[in-house]
Amino acid sequence: MTSPQTPTGTRFKSGFACFIGRPNVGKSTLMNALVGMKVAITSNKPQTTRRAIRGIVHRPDAQLVIVDTPGLHKPRTLLGERLDSLVRSTLSEVDVIGFCIPANEPVGPGDRFIAAELAQVKRTPVVAIVTKTDLADRSQVAEQLLKVSRLGEWADVVPCSAESGYQLDVVSDLLAARLPEGPPLYPEGELTDEPEQILVAELIREAALEGVREELPHSIAVVVEEIRPREDRDDLIDVQAWLYVERPSQKGIVIGPKGARLKEVGTRARKQIEALLGTRVYLDLRIKVAKDWQRDPKQLRRLGFYD
Repeated sequence: MTSPQTPTGTRFKSGFACFIGRPNVGKSTLMNALVGMKVAITSNKPQTTRRAIRGIVHRPDAQLVIVDTPGLHKPRTLLGERLDSLVRSTLSEVDVIGFCIPANEPVGPGDRFIAAELAQVKRTPVVAIVTKTDLADRSQVAEQLLKVSRLGEWADVVPCSAESGYQLDVVSDLLAARLPEGPPLYPEGELTDEPEQILVAELIREAALEGVREELPHSIAVVVEEIRPREDRDDLIDVQAWLYVERPSQKGIVIGPKGARLKEVGTRARKQIEALLGTRVYLDLRIKVAKDWQRDPKQLRRLGFYD
């Protein structure tokens, strides 16, 4: 199929971009801002993203499909190894890469490690994106741009802020410009191709990550067993989900005194799920211990993390 013409007479473009960076540099927040809807969960905990989540940006001249990847890091568990493998396979399949480095943090060994990895990716252009400019002053941003430009051979270097909206249009323009000509890959109005069950599970995990201790976030996994309309009620959907942790002591942390914390997680998650599904939701949230699941291939598969 040939590429349709845009209103300006140029050929329509479509293709894939991915965001890469160390954990917690704002990749998911940036993707959500560009898409215009929350399609990836965000948290100040490292390694929040565990899947390659696709968000779709519809433009008059292009359709940009952004793949948000887990942060690239030195893996310490089998789960970590699978996440790193997922990032590397994504890099080889996209048309343009956005390398995210925050404006408000020093360029460190993790950034240099990723820059060295990207130097091996010969055929795909890389746009270096300095994120979180709302958290830095002008001189800090200028200094960071200089340091980032020296890290490698980039197709472009651009500062932006997903929070304030600063230069989001420029980021979108730079990524879209490097896509191949082609027709749209998704129907107009579709913002993600993630199944509803995965999106709901992620919203529950995001709520569970809020305010937990440092060692716990990696140990939390969520599986949604069922999403179905309540019989005789067209205004209510029942959602049944299991929240998995690795040890009994972690179960106690998530439940909290007299179940207060789990109730809080359920309330927070339910509001987000109702916004996603556009209807009232009854959330049945239960918790289970799956001993050392991050290191167990069988349990990883059961929780949706495949080889």
